Amino acid sequence: MANTIKERQDILEKLNIHQLNPMQEEALSIIETNTNTIILSPTGTGKTLAFLLPLIDQLDPESEEIQALILVPSRELAIQIEQVIREMGSGYKVNAVYGGRAMAKDKLELKHTPSILIGTPGRIADHFDNERFSTKFIKTLVLDEFDKSLQVGFEEEMKYIIGMLPSINKRILTSATQGVKVPTFVRLDKPIILDYLKEENTKLAIKTVVSASQNKQKTVLELLNHIGNQPGIIFCNLRETVEKLSTFLERNNVSHGCFHGDMEQKDRERSLIKFRNGSNQIIVATDLAARGIDIPEMKFIVHYEFPYKKEEFIHRNGRTARVNAKGTAYVIKWVDENLPEFITNAPVVDISKKAPKKAQYWQTLFISGGRKDKISKGDIAGLFFKQGNINKDQLGIIELKNDCTFVAVPVTLAEDLIKKLNNTKLKKKKVRVTVL
Repeated sequence: MANTIKERQDILEKLNIHQLNPMQEEALSIIETNTNTIILSPTGTGKTLAFLLPLIDQLDPESEEIQALILVPSRELAIQIEQVIREMGSGYKVNAVYGGRAMAKDKLELKHTPSILIGTPGRIADHFDNERFSTKFIKTLVLDEFDKSLQVGFEEEMKYIIGMLPSINKRILTSATQGVKVPTFVRLDKPIILDYLKEENTKLAIKTVVSASQNKQKTVLELLNHIGNQPGIIFCNLRETVEKLSTFLERNNVSHGCFHGDMEQKDRERSLIKFRNGSNQIIVATDLAARGIDIPEMKFIVHYEFPYKKEEFIHRNGRTARVNAKGTAYVIKWVDENLPEFITNAPVVDISKKAPKKAQYWQTLFISGGRKDKISKGDIAGLFFKQGNINKDQLGIIELKNDCTFVAVPVTLAEDLIKKLNNTKLKKKKVRVTVL
């Protein structure tokens, strides 16, 4: 377990992290020695690892009960944190539970009690109601993105959940926005506040794009042609806007994915998978994609519609110019529109020049086998190398799920690989291979 410098270094190596940043270093020492901690730091600065390292240090390897509860406002954030903990390889069992996932899956996994439980308020409250595990051994409570999870709507569930935790001796709250009042029921007595929000992000450029028409669809297409083949998110305020813009981009042969709250969980996850592996370089999304999702560094984001609040503007922008990289936030405004008062220092940019167009390189293949079939990433790679006859450079990102796997391969090889690999055996299981 990660209670020595060497073991902690092993975890960082598994995550391909060479050194903790100043916020993470300070959080580590503060959380270890204090009861209540609030971490305020921009999106993309590594808050998840900042609380997970000291949390794992506090766990008792001999205990067979849930010792830490992490409450999150979205399914995607629950899945992301679960994935990070698994990749850390600490030896502690972790499970994520959330709405939209079959309750039968939860019940099956919770029969083998995890040390760390992650969940959305509604699903956690349901498990508490039905007494599916003991709450008296939970000593660490994390409210990740507490500005969302303590909002009106979640408040009653949060009050109920926290009231059912008699043994909490450490509370950790994180957020990328300031000025959120913490309700008294959280019992956050004299917290130590680590505030890294004041540091200005000099790597982010904010630029205004002027649309001659109130309908901004043609302008966003012109902007994408100007930017070229780079990964980015186009933010809209409403699901209906996402769908209309998606239809327009589809008609203009722009490969993209969508992401909003009314999509099935499976479809949302697959949209992110195709974005992560490069099959799609654009996601058209609501503010649901502004935080708590596992996606790589991107060069730009687009405010297709103005965000309603400054906090939403901050979270959207936090998807680019992360850590040490530079990025651009484009704000599209109709010629007769005024920018919101919270959008400043955003010079108008000329987007008439087109970038060289490149063909899509990656395509995603679906394989009908996963972790529950004892299949590993090495097994998948072996299948593609030996029976698919491809080389290392032709195998993209492999995402292994419980019951299936997603593999990125060059578009030009996809159909040939399906012919070679469909209905082949992998760990005694005949697997289907299809285009996602």
